[in-house]
Amino acid sequence: MITQVKVGAMRRIGILGGASDQATADYYRRFNKAANDLFGGWNTAELIISSMNFALSRDCALNERWDEMGNYLSDRAMALERAGAELILCTSNTLHRVADTVARKISVPFLHIVDPTARAILEVGLRHVGLLGTKAVMATDHLKGRYKTHFGIDIMVPTASEQDAIDQIIFEELCRGRFTADSKTIYLDIADRLRARGAQGVILGCTEIPLLIDQEDRPDLPMFDTAGLHVSAALKFAIRQASGSKET
Repeated sequence: MITQVKVGAMRRIGILGGASDQATADYYRRFNKAANDLFGGWNTAELIISSMNFALSRDCALNERWDEMGNYLSDRAMALERAGAELILCTSNTLHRVADTVARKISVPFLHIVDPTARAILEVGLRHVGLLGTKAVMATDHLKGRYKTHFGIDIMVPTASEQDAIDQIIFEELCRGRFTADSKTIYLDIADRLRARGAQGVILGCTEIPLLIDQEDRPDLPMFDTAGLHVSAALKFAIRQASGSKET
């Protein structure tokens, strides 16, 4: 007896990964779970992953070699497109500093990580939110500016010393797969201080951070998981495109 398997229709998603491997593995898990939750059976997501050497991205970020990183990721994105990717995303908030460079080099859509997060913030009526991320994200305007200019969202960041602590934990612990109770307490305490300063919610603006803290840790403080929102938006897009919808 032959059993016919139901196959869910979705476009192929290209992932610029490796920064870090922890976040990339989490994206892979989330995509496949979301596709299976939606279609059931044996269904998983249509994915192509290009995983970089994390040492390169770390060195480029530390030494402000953003032109090199833009060229590198553009080459990777074009390779994903040639391999059949019909939508491309990058798993790192930090590397979105070169998102415009990458998007210009490809002919398929590039889904910016800020956009689904900003829409989720607006959907619940918030306009003033805190941002946790790498030092390169918190201390510069590249992502904060997109929240403000494209969506009218005001971004509040931790103090300089708090930013240093967050950044150190990301690179020395989270990117290495280490998740400790002490670091979780540090992050939650910083989130609480952002709320005390007027933040209505907090963006988990590094894709490793949701591996350490999540909404259950502060049920009364809205947390916006950039990785989860990114995955959800990309999969919805992939399914709409497969169904022939022109909606983006």
